[in-house]
Amino acid sequence: MTLTTDSHPAVLAAIERGCAALGFAMSCDATTGQLLRTLAAARPGGRVLELGTGAGAGTSWLLSGMDAAATLVSVEQDAAVAAVAAEHLGADPRLRLVVGDGAELIDALAPGSLDLVFADTWPGKFHHLDRALQLLAPGGLYLVDDLLPQPTWPAGHAPAVAALVERLTTDPRLHATRLDCSSGLLLATRRP
Repeated sequence: MTLTTDSHPAVLAAIERGCAALGFAMSCDATTGQLLRTLAAARPGGRVLELGTGAGAGTSWLLSGMDAAATLVSVEQDAAVAAVAAEHLGADPRLRLVVGDGAELIDALAPGSLDLVFADTWPGKFHHLDRALQLLAPGGLYLVDDLLPQPTWPAGHAPAVAALVERLTTDPRLHATRLDCSSGLLLATRRP
């Protein structure tokens, strides 16, 4: 399923080459990227958090949708993988790349301070979820991916994914929609 025919970010090919050189195969695909671009564009001056920079593929899609007044903080625990993102995206003044623990970053941010959270790693998805959701301003958006079975899932991971989906779709603070495209997505918004 293709969501749009928008072109890819110009820097994406270089990021993909960096991923290949590292043997890193967990970057977001074009469908997820196009959705990220659209969500970022829907928030002029938006304050965005990406949990799990990886090598910067998703980051490049977010930046391609953001206006000049928007800001993005992106965190990645693996310094070698984050170095690819820093090499290709680090000069963008809207971006602050953090190499470190996403849970620590989540805990350091103020409640209600974000317009969009993309949770692409364990912190903010499988732990620190409530704290990540508290970061959303009213009307803020939360996107999570990798909800369909993936070859990178650890053994016994399916029940954790089912519990996450159940938790998000029944949370009274949210309106949530599951999208069974790409790697399996769920988009939620914090109720006003």
